[in-house]
Amino acid sequence: MKHYNEDCSLCKVMRSMAFSGVGMGIGAGAAYLLGASKENMVYSGIVVSAMLILGLTGRKK
Repeated sequence: MKHYNEDCSLCKVMRSMAFSGVGMGIGAGAAYLLGASKENMVYSGIVVSAMLILGLTGRKK
């Protein structure tokens, strides 16, 4: 099995896309359960996904 460098740009982009999808689902789902409008669901999804991307991929090792 090949071992790839985790700091390559493609790896960072794919990781960010994965975390943004998960964050969007969590944020929009929580807003839906709280009875928010569709516009607020999108906004909360964006905020949660940004927090996940900046918090998990931006930390120093």
